[in-house]
Amino acid sequence: MGDAAFEFTENGDGDGQISRRGSQIQSLVIDIHPLSSYYFGSKEAIPSKDATMADRVQRMKSNYSAHGLRTCVEAVILVELFKHPHMLLLQIRNSIFKLPGGRLRPGESEIDGLKRKLSRKLSGNGNGDGTEWEVGEFLGKWWRPDFETLLYPYLSHNVKKPKECTKLYLVKLPESRKFIVPKNLKLLAVPLCQIHENHKTYGPIISGVPQLLSKFCFNIMET
Repeated sequence: MGDAAFEFTENGDGDGQISRRGSQIQSLVIDIHPLSSYYFGSKEAIPSKDATMADRVQRMKSNYSAHGLRTCVEAVILVELFKHPHMLLLQIRNSIFKLPGGRLRPGESEIDGLKRKLSRKLSGNGNGDGTEWEVGEFLGKWWRPDFETLLYPYLSHNVKKPKECTKLYLVKLPESRKFIVPKNLKLLAVPLCQIHENHKTYGPIISGVPQLLSKFCFNIMET
């Protein structure tokens, strides 16, 4: 018989009962496959929309005027290297690190939008329907109060009209797959211990991901 987890529930009389919650524990296990199980190739570059930070701010203002709150979805994807969990990050211009994902289209669901963005940036068929991606647990969200401010993991009561909301989802990988990345981007596997609280290099969202993953157990899969 396998291990089982139990919890104690108290009623109003001070008595209680013990119930099994093994299914809950099982859902908190992440299977992580070796980096060597995956193939990495390249495809045509994706044109950059912003040459400078000022261009990005102006584009955000234009989008907000047209569609209101900007909602972004990003993927946390884990692999194993040297018996340690690593996270896949995109690097732009050898300096900026980002999680795979991007902005939702008006009326698009978060899951469909994330699958579309992953297909565009990490698959050979960038126009696919995204069915090959398994989007798992919702991990957290961050808010941008104004166009030129950083993102925060909470929304202050005095912020009535936030400009952006970024939501993170765990994306689970199969045993093997092909990653096809635009030539102007690099896909890197970075150890969680290097990312943890490293705000200066990775920014507030990425550096906070290891804490969000603390509720999971990592199951390192053998090749």
